[in-house]
Amino acid sequence: MKSILLHIDHDHAMQARLQVALDIARATNGHITCLQALSYEVFAPGDVYGSAIAAAMPVIKENAEKLRAETEAQLEHEGVMWDWRFVYGTAPHRLLETSPLADIVILGPADLGARGPSSLVGDLVLKAGAPVLVVPEGTKAFDVSAPMLVAWNGSAEAAHALRAAVPLLACSCKVTLASVAEPSEKARFDFPATEGAKYLSRHGIDCEIVEIPRGEARIADILFSAAQLRECGLMVMGAYGHSRLAEMLLGGVTRQMLSEPEMPILLAH
Repeated sequence: MKSILLHIDHDHAMQARLQVALDIARATNGHITCLQALSYEVFAPGDVYGSAIAAAMPVIKENAEKLRAETEAQLEHEGVMWDWRFVYGTAPHRLLETSPLADIVILGPADLGARGPSSLVGDLVLKAGAPVLVVPEGTKAFDVSAPMLVAWNGSAEAAHALRAAVPLLACSCKVTLASVAEPSEKARFDFPATEGAKYLSRHGIDCEIVEIPRGEARIADILFSAAQLRECGLMVMGAYGHSRLAEMLLGGVTRQMLSEPEMPILLAH
């Protein structure tokens, strides 16, 4: 992962994802592009003439400049290559514009001031060519040599995520391909776990294949438990196997995972 695109914002997971970006950059001799987007698209009910927005913008700019100064001061002492891009516009648009030459995009799990999974994550996973690494608040470090778990359901999305994660999986001391047994869906699997294992073996990566009984728990909880049991530092999974609208309305596995992520999750669609 040589080109790391890091989203800069005031949300609670900012320091966590900065630390993960630094750890990946140090392990891969990578370069971090810090992208900070400042949007004028602020809506205030009843503010027909935009007077409230005009009054708020100096404060918004001041806060953005303060965050930049603090983060740059930290980066100066980290011994990694980095650059800073301050742009006007919405974060999804500006990150998407920059993502074609990124190996990985690092985001937080929730939008600033919003509840539930990040709409930004959804936009980037579906539209960016690079995998998205979601880093929850409280993540203190990212050890690229730690065990890693691939959530495997035989879908094209899972295969895309596996392929995108190879540079990180190659650093891991132990890789597990974990499937949650779903008898009613076995017939529709495009790629059995053995195919995923063969693909990894061609990259010199050995893995363990595990099938976990479905039981009564949510699939997200089953996968997190399996990862924690193996002391994994990363989960890899395909995202939005059904339509994103169906995920949001019905509560698919992607939404479950992002609602309360218990470790960094690498997503690809």
